[in-house]
Amino acid sequence: MLTNFAALTSQQKIVWSRDVWSAARDKMFCKRFMGTGEAAMIQRITELTKTEKGEQVLMHLVADLVEDGVIGDNEREGNEEAMQSYSIALNIDLITHSVRNKGKLADQKTVIRFRETGKDRLSYWLANRVDQLAFLTMSGISYAFQNNGAPRVNSPFPNLSFAADVAAPSANRSLMWNGSALVPSVTGSIDNTYVPKYGMIVDAIAYAKTQYIKPLMADGKEYYGLLVQPGTLAALKKDADYQRAVVAVATKAGLDSPWFTGATVTVDGAVIHEHRLVYNTKGAAAGSKWGAAGAVNGTRTLLCGAQALGMADIGVPEWDEKTFQYGSQQGINVDKMLGMLKPKFFSIYSGTTEDFGILAIDHYLQ
Repeated sequence: MLTNFAALTSQQKIVWSRDVWSAARDKMFCKRFMGTGEAAMIQRITELTKTEKGEQVLMHLVADLVEDGVIGDNEREGNEEAMQSYSIALNIDLITHSVRNKGKLADQKTVIRFRETGKDRLSYWLANRVDQLAFLTMSGISYAFQNNGAPRVNSPFPNLSFAADVAAPSANRSLMWNGSALVPSVTGSIDNTYVPKYGMIVDAIAYAKTQYIKPLMADGKEYYGLLVQPGTLAALKKDADYQRAVVAVATKAGLDSPWFTGATVTVDGAVIHEHRLVYNTKGAAAGSKWGAAGAVNGTRTLLCGAQALGMADIGVPEWDEKTFQYGSQQGINVDKMLGMLKPKFFSIYSGTTEDFGILAIDHYLQ
C-alpha cells in the first residue's frame, strides 16, 4: 500500500482511529498508572453521565467515616453515618494534529507508506502530549509552560477548556526538601544544598500516611508512586543511605533486583518511576527559575496515591484524510476528546480543602 490514498470507508476510518489510540496508549508513560476504578493512581473515566447540567464527565471521591458508631445492643437504626461523597466534573476538549506529505514525486522517491508513517507519528504525538498535560496537571503548572519550565510558544493548550482547572498544590500538599527535612515549599529559598536524599523518601511516605493520602494497594500492602526526574534518581543513587537501602533489597532479590536490571525500584513503600517530563525549571530563562535570584534549577517530585489524577477519555480519536494540490498531496488529521483534573476534597483531618491523592515535593535539580 505505497502512498495508496484511496478514500477510506467509515468502517476503515474507525479501524485506523482505534489503531492510533491503541498505539498512543502503548507509548504513554501514564498508561502504567491508569485504571477505571477508584483504586487507580490515574482514574480513567470513559463515559459521560447525565446530570442536571446535561452530560458531564464525573469523578467520584468518597471520604473516610468520622463517627465512632454504636456499642453493645444500643440502637443502630437512626445512628447510621452518611458517607460523604464528592462528585467532581471534568471539563473536556479536543486536541488535534495533522500531517501532510510533500507530494507524489517525493513519495515515489522515498517509497514511504504515508498512511502508516502518519499513524506512527500522530500516535507518538498524542501519547507525548497526553503525558505532558498529565504531569503539568498533577504538578499544578499552567499549560502556558512546557514541562521543563520554558514558555509554550504558539500553543493552543493554554486555551483548553480544562486548562483553567489546573491548580497549584494545596497548602498541606506542597512541601520542599531542604537537604535534611521536609518543610513548607517556598521555591524562592531553594539553593544547591536542597539535594534529594533517602531521608526525603522516608519522610514523604510518613507524611502521606499521617495526612491520610489514600495509598495504592498491591497484595495487601500499601504503596505510593514516586515520580522523579532522571536527575533526582541520579542524586539518590549517590546518597549513601539510599545505596544501603536499595542494596539490602537487591541482596534479597539477587540479580533480578531492579538495582541491577535498571527497572523500577521500590524503597520503603515508594515505587520510584523516573521520567524526563516530571516538571523542572531547566528550560526556564534566567530570573524565572527558582531560588532567591531565580537562577536555581529545581524540580517538583510527585508522591502519588489513589486518584491522584482524573482523566476523561471519551471515545477513540477521529481519523480524517484530505487531498491538496489537485490530488498530488495528502494529509491526515487526528483529534481526541479528553480532559484532566487533579481532584481536591475537604479533608476531615486538616479541616481544609486539599489535593486528594498527591503530594508535591520541590527540591534542587543538578
